[in-house]
Amino acid sequence: MTEIDTSVPHSARIWNYWLGGKDNYPVDEAAGDAYTAVFPGIVTIARSSRAFLGRSIRYLVQEAGVRQFLDVGTGLPTVDNTHEVAQGLAPASKIVYVDNDPLVLAHARALLTSTPEGVTAYEDLSLYDPDRVLEAAARTLDLTRPTALILSGILGHVTEYDEARALVRGLLAGLPSGSYLSLNEGSRGTDPAYEQAQDAYNETGAVPYFLRPVEQIEGYFEGLELVEPGVVSVPLWRPEQGASLTPVGQHGAVGRKP
Repeated sequence: MTEIDTSVPHSARIWNYWLGGKDNYPVDEAAGDAYTAVFPGIVTIARSSRAFLGRSIRYLVQEAGVRQFLDVGTGLPTVDNTHEVAQGLAPASKIVYVDNDPLVLAHARALLTSTPEGVTAYEDLSLYDPDRVLEAAARTLDLTRPTALILSGILGHVTEYDEARALVRGLLAGLPSGSYLSLNEGSRGTDPAYEQAQDAYNETGAVPYFLRPVEQIEGYFEGLELVEPGVVSVPLWRPEQGASLTPVGQHGAVGRKP
């Protein structure tokens, strides 16, 4: 296993810190605190992204009838992980997590829990190799049946937008008609303070994350049938009663493959 570098801030560990998790180091807390000093709203964005993921999975299980999930770029386990939400509603659901980060691998055992009726599997693979991801997923999932692809805050790490779009298309190409994409990513054009903080973070030497214009996030759904209300700031996607409707710099949607 690759050694975990605790001397450089790490995006998954910082995200974990903002979500209230414990799987981080002082360097991550320092970077997270420096970020929130410039833009305190990042904690709201992190939690809004996680809440969107949960609502989208509930939609996929309860309304779309999906029972198979391929979660690529899993990140560190926190609360309301994909398998917990899906299997909480449909115990026979099958989930494959994909990540190739050594820290995430070290915590894989926490993800590898499942209901007796369902399956939860973990694959040590890269987003950048969609063919291998699909091949591995097929060991657990029946990829002739509708499957939900989950991409939550991962594509911003892909430097070139055209490559990020190609990776999405490559993964979707291996899924049948009636499959879905649940995606949410950091966006430009909603909050200048967020953009300033993220641009400064990208200069620290940590692995950068690139905020993208909303129209580029919409481009990930090309060829898919968008579920209402389409690509919106994540708090506005099918909000629960009483939830905040204040837009944040994170956009997402769910789309169905025809």
